[in-house]
Amino acid sequence: MIPSVHSFNIFLLVMSLVAIVVFVALHFVDAGYGKFYNRKWGPSVNNKLGWVLMESPVFIAMLVLWLLCDRKDNVCLLVFLLIFELHYFQRSFVFPFLISGKSRMPASIIIMGVTFNTLNALMQGGWLFYISDPGLYTESYLRDPRFLAGVVVFFVGMYINIQSDSIIRNLRAPGDNRHYLPKGGMFKYVTSANYFGELLEWVGFAILTWSLSGAVFALWTFANLCPRARRIYERYKTEFPDELDTSKVKRIIPFIY
Repeated sequence: MIPSVHSFNIFLLVMSLVAIVVFVALHFVDAGYGKFYNRKWGPSVNNKLGWVLMESPVFIAMLVLWLLCDRKDNVCLLVFLLIFELHYFQRSFVFPFLISGKSRMPASIIIMGVTFNTLNALMQGGWLFYISDPGLYTESYLRDPRFLAGVVVFFVGMYINIQSDSIIRNLRAPGDNRHYLPKGGMFKYVTSANYFGELLEWVGFAILTWSLSGAVFALWTFANLCPRARRIYERYKTEFPDELDTSKVKRIIPFIY
């Protein structure tokens, strides 16, 4: 059963309010994965497996939503799907296998990630493939300035995200357990350049689809990553007081924050 526009808008409102709660909560609680892995989050699995389990559900759910819709002949929607899926294919099936080391990811974090990712697929796929006006996203929309600008922002963000992940992966030689301050690329401007790239991607997606659902996802991305970027910044200030130029290097948004 396809929900009404009114019901869908209530869903988006609830998701926005939850994003605000998450934003506040993450200033007081570190999500226990990556740099902030903590056993208190419960049983854990190999980090590679964890990323696949956490990210792949949204890739699968979005594809299923498209396959079940009656708009599969819409070229514009297919382009939206491919752009969205490109990110999650990289995050689900490429990025995890590039991770070095033997770090762990708590199962509780994976479950929370899967829950949000599934809801996000319902937000994006629900709007694009079911709720939006059938005449909104025509082939001519692919020449619309909003689409063109959003595509540029999305792919610039994706490039920054992938490049920054590569810089982080190559900070240490095999067997070296020391910590290093990431440098190069957008790390010249922010200490969480990978997060900046991801935020840019979903701002771009919101622009290219020109949708409230895209905007809510961009809000969620900011709410999830900004507090973590703040914690990373504070950690780097302590670990690298002589290397981190806090007058020039910000947390997640160049020149601003």
